[in-house]
Amino acid sequence: MKTFKLFIFMIAFSAFAGYSQNTQPLQASETQVLVNVSVSNFQNVPRAKEIITFEGKKTKKIFTGISDKDGKFSLLLPKNETFNIKYIDFIDSTEYSEMEVTDKPGVWTMQLNIQIEPAVSKTYTLENVFFDTNLSTLKPASFKALNDLVEILKLKPTMVIEISGHTDNTGSTDINQKLSQSRAESVMNYLIKKGITAKRLTAIGFGDTQPIAENTTEEGRQKNRRTQVRIVKE
Repeated sequence: MKTFKLFIFMIAFSAFAGYSQNTQPLQASETQVLVNVSVSNFQNVPRAKEIITFEGKKTKKIFTGISDKDGKFSLLLPKNETFNIKYIDFIDSTEYSEMEVTDKPGVWTMQLNIQIEPAVSKTYTLENVFFDTNLSTLKPASFKALNDLVEILKLKPTMVIEISGHTDNTGSTDINQKLSQSRAESVMNYLIKKGITAKRLTAIGFGDTQPIAENTTEEGRQKNRRTQVRIVKE
């Protein structure tokens, strides 16, 4: 999980009009609060293309903003609701904090500053990526997860990743290494076909050399059979 800091700097009572990312005017009202969000790292350097979501605890309705090149976006949130603030940490959605928007009368705005640290060198396991038994052929059930990965990579065009394949210890070490390499390359080739340039991707197979669970049970072996992604460069 990334470290983060969350600051709500002020609540200003005014007829303030702001602009969303798509330049459409946003206007606070008696029923909606205009929230201006700034996203930066701990050195106050703006972070672009960061996805922040606000999920209403009562309604479960989700509002999403994506920071621009200056690390900013604006959105309207309904009054009389408490929101769980989440950050899309590459492929994971991490809950950070919550923010209450009261039903206080008037037309008003809020300034929200979020500070987070980059995820470079962090490794993620790709959930719901499946292969045919003892083969590197991707099953159709994998496509949704991989398409989500494609969307993140398109949103962050400078990001470079390493895709790694891992197996359990069933079979010979040589066969496992070749299978893991082939599976990592299958994922890489899928991303390339979806428009991600090859220079942003590396595929490597580790075979059974990096287990994360005991190979003595089926549950452990299943955990060891995995595909992971490491962020090399943001």
